[in-house]
Amino acid sequence: MPADTARAVAPPADVAAASPRMHRPRRRLRTIGSYTLLTAAAVVVIFPIYITVVNSLLRPDQLVQQPPPLFPRTPQWHDYTAAWTTGQMSKYVATSAIMTAIIVVGQLVTSILAAYAFAFLRFPFKRTLFLVCLVTLMIPFEVTFITNLDTVTSLHWFNTYAGLSIPFLATGFGIFLLRQAFLQIPRDLQEAAQLDGYGHLRFMTRVAVPLARPSLAALAVFSFLGAWNQYLWPLVSTGGTTPLYTVQIGLKELLGTEVSQIPVSLAGAVIAFVPLVILLIIFQKQLVRSLTAGAVK
Repeated sequence: MPADTARAVAPPADVAAASPRMHRPRRRLRTIGSYTLLTAAAVVVIFPIYITVVNSLLRPDQLVQQPPPLFPRTPQWHDYTAAWTTGQMSKYVATSAIMTAIIVVGQLVTSILAAYAFAFLRFPFKRTLFLVCLVTLMIPFEVTFITNLDTVTSLHWFNTYAGLSIPFLATGFGIFLLRQAFLQIPRDLQEAAQLDGYGHLRFMTRVAVPLARPSLAALAVFSFLGAWNQYLWPLVSTGGTTPLYTVQIGLKELLGTEVSQIPVSLAGAVIAFVPLVILLIIFQKQLVRSLTAGAVK
């Protein structure tokens, strides 16, 4: 290209230097708009939780004020003590904790074993069986509710921890989630492990499972949320006896018709909510990694 033509095509130096400056205000506006929308969404999500905490610390006469106070000047912490002792939230939390631990551990173990088999092993009707696992995701729990209840009753698991937890020890969602995570492991890594003398069990426990920790953390969080928030199955499978009432049933027991009982029930709701917050804080990084896995090469 001749020198005169190149000079004519090339933009002037002042125009090239000014173009990034022209885009900076647009980027700032986009950033400000994005943060504004995120802040508004966060306020919408957090505000009900904040109001619940505030109302649990108010006196009954303050709850009926118009407008209600948005900050407790004299917090009433004795409602939490009443919910924990008199309201028996300590028993409900212990029951939910045991049931949830059994369900989470069971779903992790069964999902790991089944997902590894679908990802790395070869056996007849492999795709058909995996399709059956996916179909279970489309079946509502209400469809199998009566069958599960009859099974639990016939096995004499009614009103026991086994009856509360065993129907939920396997999940098609967990199998699908971990299978997709295992499929991302390079085959070369499996072949190298086989050359080092690793069998399927050692490769699964020492290589595949550690590499799938974000997906395992996500499955643990989802399993915990599902088990902790159960209401209908614990209510029916316990036969209405209080010793094995879970947190969600206990919250219903705290509700009353008098205004004086409202702060106690709200305090119980906050107590039931605290384990979920702690869980999300602990597994926050792993949960974000699992949700963004595969988005960036």
